Amino acid sequence: MKKLIPSYVRVPLLFAIVFAALEYFIDSGDKPAFIKFPMVALFLGVFLFLLIAIEIVVDAVDKVTYHLLSDEQKKQLEEAQSLPFTESKFYQGIMQKLTRSKDIEQEKDVMLDHDYDGIKELDNVLPPWWVGLFYACVVFAIVYLVRFHIVGDYTQDEEFVAEMIEKDKEVEEWKKTAPDQMNKDIVTLLTDAGALADGKKIFEANCVACHRADGGGAIGPNLTDENWILGGGIKNVFNTIMEGGRSGKGMVAWKESLKPTEIQKVASYVLSLQGSNPKDPKATEPEAKPWVEEGASNPATSAVVDSTKTEVNEPATK
Repeated sequence: MKKLIPSYVRVPLLFAIVFAALEYFIDSGDKPAFIKFPMVALFLGVFLFLLIAIEIVVDAVDKVTYHLLSDEQKKQLEEAQSLPFTESKFYQGIMQKLTRSKDIEQEKDVMLDHDYDGIKELDNVLPPWWVGLFYACVVFAIVYLVRFHIVGDYTQDEEFVAEMIEKDKEVEEWKKTAPDQMNKDIVTLLTDAGALADGKKIFEANCVACHRADGGGAIGPNLTDENWILGGGIKNVFNTIMEGGRSGKGMVAWKESLKPTEIQKVASYVLSLQGSNPKDPKATEPEAKPWVEEGASNPATSAVVDSTKTEVNEPATK
């Protein structure tokens, strides 16, 4: 028997299809299913063994059957196998069902009376696949009309909003395991209560020894007034906490201990302490200068300082 697909292609193809189906339908997390579940690997091994065994048995049956044929039958078989696939009865039968075309000998049955310079017209029927597709489109159009223009199902705007909500959920899930993307160039001031509460916890766990719980300053400077050594604003405070303060006497860099998003939260909490007037605050450092955000005015100074720049070039704690 002639095989359109040889066994060395058929066996790997069937195995790959089953393997892909198992991986798709079995939830194995971040590991392949055949590694996480040993039974899957066992099933694949047995399945591959059966595929090879079936091929061997079928090939043996073909050989035995061939030897049982007469010389005339062998000749007919060889002639049938030598035919191109497009000339085989199987292919011709499929094309006949798809197109319902007439053989040349039958064209007289569908010949019309039209004759123009010897060119005649045949009244062939439309191909069944085209007719079926046309009717499917008609049914789809009716369902769409009833659903969206008569019953009044969701609109495109509602669909867009629903999809955006779903994608936002996916983004939030991705953020739970994604690398921390925050840095000093894109950091923004957080003002929501949850973020500030998280920042307060980080501050109390790591910063109170030098700055006191109220931010009034101890070893480190007072964080509640308008004076800053390395400049105020979220970008400068974030960068100071991440990279550390003045060389030799300033705060250590926290980038090895805290995630960038955690530094953003504690920096936002520090800025929320501005103007809180703690009891017995530490005196202002000599290097500290009043800080004014861009676009704001300060009665103590007429200088307007960019929030991305610092008053001094030397690293500092504040």
